[in-house]
Amino acid sequence: MAKAAFNKKRTLFTSTLDLELRKKLVKCYVLSIALYGAETWTLRAVDQKHLESFEIWCWRRMEKISWTDHVRNKEVLFRVKEQRNILHEICKRKANWIGHILCRNCLLQRVTEVKIKGGIEVTGRRGTRRRKLLEDLMERTGYSYLKEEALDRTMWRARFGRGFGPVVRQTSK
Repeated sequence: MAKAAFNKKRTLFTSTLDLELRKKLVKCYVLSIALYGAETWTLRAVDQKHLESFEIWCWRRMEKISWTDHVRNKEVLFRVKEQRNILHEICKRKANWIGHILCRNCLLQRVTEVKIKGGIEVTGRRGTRRRKLLEDLMERTGYSYLKEEALDRTMWRARFGRGFGPVVRQTSK
């Protein structure tokens, strides 16, 4: 859907408008469609790679750089004066969303904390996504520490607010 949105407005994004204005338009119009509901996604390594590829695809199309031109991704990012930040944006959205959940005593919080017992026996990997959602934010700290931080909004904003640095994907050689 996001590629279709980009292609629909391609003439606007590839026009002679100022670079900063075109970047804002892409972020507003295309990336908002691409990241709709991203706070609930559980990202595998393959999904992260696809999202980063899509981000680079947008910047390449905006600058009219063909893949046959053999221009490296770093060079594309340098030309548009950007960094890879689509994963960072998803992480910020997840932190904001989970912070809202942990601050309130609601059904979704109890489901997240596995406090509701269901009558259906579930086997396999169905709970993996819920656990991985919390693991994305917990890094090295425990769940109780994360919940305490969520209750103290100033502490939460200090950790996951504007100073929350970009996500750098580890590449194996």
